[in-house]
Amino acid sequence: MTTRLLDRARALLAEGKVVGVPTDTVYGLATHLSAQQELFAVKGRPPDKAIAVLVGSVADAMEMALFPRVARELADAHWPGPLTLVVSSKGSTEEDGPTTVGLRMPDHPVALELLNLCGPLAVTSANRSGDSPAHSHVEARDVFGDRIELYLPGLCPGGVASTVIEALANRQPKVLRPGPISL
Repeated sequence: MTTRLLDRARALLAEGKVVGVPTDTVYGLATHLSAQQELFAVKGRPPDKAIAVLVGSVADAMEMALFPRVARELADAHWPGPLTLVVSSKGSTEEDGPTTVGLRMPDHPVALELLNLCGPLAVTSANRSGDSPAHSHVEARDVFGDRIELYLPGLCPGGVASTVIEALANRQPKVLRPGPISL
């Protein structure tokens, strides 16, 4: 990936824009965490459906959330890779119930370069809500056209959305969405 393209992606993200990015599973649409409403608008996604956060390192993930032993074991075994862990956000309280976040570290060099430049990003599959996800920048452009200013080039070798596992303290892990990894 050229430095010029990554710098452009970083600048667009800093402006609150959506950028297309390849991952190890399916092609994604990314924004800074503060601009997630842009992802909902572009996709036509219901606002009550959470968006995962991609991280470039385990350290980034641990700054954002609490990782009970089972979550650490799953991350150690499957990150980077096609596993999203739903864990308690830091700052959530027992009185209000845990506020959760879905975190994943993708195993794709372009995604990891972007994450290491920009920090954690909100990322969702590149498709209109309810449709099949794109597997390349070409497919994503066919769906969204000029609504997205920049599509980082790349293919997504996995082709299947990540496995989502809830891994909260004092609870058995639970598969919320089946995918390439099982418990």
